Amino acid sequence: MGRFEASDARVDPDIARFVAELEQAYAEHATQQPADPTERRRIAELVRKEWRSGGPPMAETKTWEHEGLRLRLHRPIDEAGLPVLFYIHGGGWTIFSIDTHDRLMREYAARAGIAVIGIDYSLAPESRYPIALNEVVDTLDWLEREGGELGIDTQRMAIGGDSAGANLCVAACLRRRDAGGSLLAGMLLNYGAFDPQPRQSYKAFSGPQYTLEADEMDAFWRGYVRSEEDLDDPLVAPIRANLERLPPAFVGIAECDILTDSNIAFADRLEAAGVPVQRTIYRGATHSFLEAMAIAPIARRALAEQSAWLRERLDMD
Repeated sequence: MGRFEASDARVDPDIARFVAELEQAYAEHATQQPADPTERRRIAELVRKEWRSGGPPMAETKTWEHEGLRLRLHRPIDEAGLPVLFYIHGGGWTIFSIDTHDRLMREYAARAGIAVIGIDYSLAPESRYPIALNEVVDTLDWLEREGGELGIDTQRMAIGGDSAGANLCVAACLRRRDAGGSLLAGMLLNYGAFDPQPRQSYKAFSGPQYTLEADEMDAFWRGYVRSEEDLDDPLVAPIRANLERLPPAFVGIAECDILTDSNIAFADRLEAAGVPVQRTIYRGATHSFLEAMAIAPIARRALAEQSAWLRERLDMD
């Protein structure tokens, strides 16, 4: 924070503007990253407020608590039996919420013509692995059993998330597979945190001009786990898991991101395990670029492509 450098020429100009405005907004609230996680979350919510506003209206939006966790349902049309995307927000397992990602969820709902349900899972470092994962899996199981009461078709359900949320998506599908659970229709994975080990892209794209720094990502990993040993757990580091018999995946990769190389490697491992994969590297995009949808055509293109994939996976066409 407060160390923003001139934008890399490789970064899409609209994304560069988005990142610069984020950095400026952060600087208005703090000169350095707050040590207190509650204060950090408060600032993160304020900074993201502008970017979550606008977007498509919904026929129904419902927010409620289940087992002490806040859930939000967006329904784009007043029609029962819509298929559903269960969405898990990113933020290094530490920050963000269904509020920061509200517009993103509404965009998927409107563009794909599906219901979207988001979850406010418990955040680190107060709640460490496997608490958030357990909450995601338990909520998925509950939705599968009781989703009809919400007017959604949970026999046509996909899971999606960005960054740490993509990590939780894969881990939840691994847990369900190993427990003999039903196969979800698909995994929508954007710039996911799949491997705690740094790769070459950490050197190329670490810095505030790319929204995510290597030291920050390392702190996120270490804040999420209970001990160093957890970093070897395949449910923490899915790139180490047996990936066979997972749902088909859309892997959205930002070109200018410290996680670029691990996302490419993860897509390779999914394919090697026999999982159908659609992957796209979004040229000029940084980590979190989807949140720039209000100003960046590349973000809107990604939303359009991913929504079309969701429609196909959920038998909408």
